[in-house]
Amino acid sequence: MTALPHDLFAPLDEAVEDRLDGLRVALFTGAYNHIADGVALTLNRLVAFLEEHGAEVLVFAPTSDRPALQHAGLLDPVRSVAMPGRPEYRVSLGLSRTQRRRLEAFAPDLVHIATPDVLGFQAMVLAHRMGIPVVSSYHTHFTSYLSYYRMGWLEGVAWRVLRTFYRYAEHVYVPTPTMVRVLAQQGISEGIHLWPRGVDTHLFKPGRRDVEWRRSLGFADDDVVVTFVSRLVWEKGLDVFADAIDRLKRLRVPHKVLVVGEGPARTGLQELLPDAVFVGYLRGEDLARAYASSDVFFFPSETETFGNVTLEAMASGLPAVCADAAGSDALVRPGRTGFLEAGRDGNAMARRIATLVLDDRLRERMGHEARVEAERYAWSAVLGRIAGYYTRLLDRSPAAATEPVSVLPQATPAVAA
Repeated sequence: MTALPHDLFAPLDEAVEDRLDGLRVALFTGAYNHIADGVALTLNRLVAFLEEHGAEVLVFAPTSDRPALQHAGLLDPVRSVAMPGRPEYRVSLGLSRTQRRRLEAFAPDLVHIATPDVLGFQAMVLAHRMGIPVVSSYHTHFTSYLSYYRMGWLEGVAWRVLRTFYRYAEHVYVPTPTMVRVLAQQGISEGIHLWPRGVDTHLFKPGRRDVEWRRSLGFADDDVVVTFVSRLVWEKGLDVFADAIDRLKRLRVPHKVLVVGEGPARTGLQELLPDAVFVGYLRGEDLARAYASSDVFFFPSETETFGNVTLEAMASGLPAVCADAAGSDALVRPGRTGFLEAGRDGNAMARRIATLVLDDRLRERMGHEARVEAERYAWSAVLGRIAGYYTRLLDRSPAAATEPVSVLPQATPAVAA
């Protein structure tokens, strides 16, 4: 396990708070309100936090006719198309001339780019031409998805694109030490700063447990419910999840399975797990109730950069069994708050889950420790950290460009929406 240092969670410094007042930030992202994924939720929290402290934020992002989120801040929708094969995501097509003029009129002090796509590269070029410092945040481990779509041969190309992109950001905000090492191995090591994600411990808490809700789903009061929460796409380790649950059945370990989430792989997963209870996409108090009404959290995904769902489960008082991979390895303390196993080892994960299912005291102790650990990740401290990075950069250097703009690419294929 690679734990995050405790000093990342210090309260917001008063000097930093004062510096945010009047700050103008232009945010470019591929996900903001058209889909309620971890990237969109995190960035909406960041924008709301900045505005609460007096900053002005202009967001450029794709949207849809039926947004999944009531977004924070001022959103200027960019042209986009549905991603082939994954229509729930949008691919940005870049800024119009009107939007470029709007960006210039806004005159941001800082440009924050969250997605290395066409829009992100375009924003990078424009910011450098305007002499505006650029920062970026690493939210999605794009290259880890390629093997799930039989496109592993593109990994080298993808890393070359990412190296080009992050080369021109003064800061790159990365959520865990493991992801820092992954990027460093690929030659991305300049300007790296840790920026974990946070959790709402007032929303996600053990007290949300609802026995009547459990009963409505067919769970008995003494059933041990093993829960998965995420978008239902195969790159979240759904095949390993199904394999481990099948092994639990063969071991004759009594348990029930709850799946929370929606996505294109739902039908396939239901065929593999005909006895599981699927409740679809949940949010807010409904999601918090689902976590707290469970007993063990199981998340074998190897494609996370942080693992927001793991942190939400821990805040809800659940011990977690997760893949020993970037994201969960910074959150789960093996033997204390749960267990980490090799991401493709369904047998080892099944045995860890069995240990928790069969030992009530261990499950209770680990659940309590998980809640205590999650309480470190208050959003106020996490967002205060990035505000500190912003102000430190602006106080140090008013302009980001250290190399000629001409070497920046003028057009680059999208890496992800």
